Amino acid sequence: MTLSACANPLERPPRAERILVIRLGALGDVARTMPAVATLKATYPQAQISWLVEPAARPLVALGPEIDEILVFPRDRLAHALRGGQWLRLGAEVRQLTQVLRKRRFDLVIDFHGLLKSAVLSQLTGAPVRLGFAAPVGREGSQWAATHRVKMHPGRWSRHERNAALVRYLGADGDPEFDPHLSRSSGIRIDSKARAALRSRFRADQPGVVLHPGTSPGTPYKRWPVSHFILLARRLQEASGRPCLVTAGPDASEQALAQQVVEGAGGCAQRAPGDGTLAELVALLDEVPLVVAGDSGPLQLAAVLGTPVVQILGPTDPVENAPHPSAPARVVRVPQACSPCRSGCAEARCMQAVGVESVLEAALELLKGARVSPTLPPARMVR
Repeated sequence: MTLSACANPLERPPRAERILVIRLGALGDVARTMPAVATLKATYPQAQISWLVEPAARPLVALGPEIDEILVFPRDRLAHALRGGQWLRLGAEVRQLTQVLRKRRFDLVIDFHGLLKSAVLSQLTGAPVRLGFAAPVGREGSQWAATHRVKMHPGRWSRHERNAALVRYLGADGDPEFDPHLSRSSGIRIDSKARAALRSRFRADQPGVVLHPGTSPGTPYKRWPVSHFILLARRLQEASGRPCLVTAGPDASEQALAQQVVEGAGGCAQRAPGDGTLAELVALLDEVPLVVAGDSGPLQLAAVLGTPVVQILGPTDPVENAPHPSAPARVVRVPQACSPCRSGCAEARCMQAVGVESVLEAALELLKGARVSPTLPPARMVR
């Protein structure tokens, strides 16, 4: 396998003292970018790194020890003004954001997002070096806002490999620690207070397996049936003796799914501990021996942390959205003529086709080598 997906790396990194990272997306997208930003910091150890991100993923970026400043993209305010035809308000918001970006006098901007809106933001900074993907990875014409365009070797690449290619283009050396297939650096700090709070809710026993039945509200077609998760929880406890800890995002639909799994599985599943903060979710995912979920932010986050995962896929592209390669993983899917696809469908036959037995087999295989937490005793949630 090629060491790097980047086909046109520079011989040496260009000089930069103030760097802006643009990755606006949701939890999973930001999680998959953080290892590349850790490599970026290793390449520019003296530089100040800022990150422009949407509000929902801000708490995760705050756990990045390499990040010196977080700039929040005012997505909701811009969308509200646009939908309401409030053109003066929209113009004022854009001017304010431009002033914030220009004030930093960035030397280098790296657009990990690769879409029109991130390209516009990159252009607004006025930075002399703006790095982005060449087409076709750079979409919606985003490549035209870049002064430097990263070309990819032919083939299909995961988002992890794409992100690593942007940094490799800058001339990061070829040491294996920079190789996305070998790196154990997640770029994410485990909050000590969140870890202590999690510890207070456990007592010694076997660590539980995390089940995450939800996905973002806009992608219900990526969800494995609740009935399948319920049966999996029962079979997992029967086969391994481990309890299942069910997690959910803040959306009401995800909360309802998690409660259905807990109630349907009886004593074989319970709600995961924590107060709902992202810091405690990160601490939990870092401690458990296994996470089972569809194509969701928590699954991608767990894999970046190095936690073993079973990824259940239907419409999702299995190459582009593969878990971080440093995590033990099994991807379970039943290929369909219509998948992968980006739009999904109400029937979601591709998700329904994935059987409980195949997921259970993958989970038990990974549990055979279950790690022992260095910071928590083997644990069961205290009721």
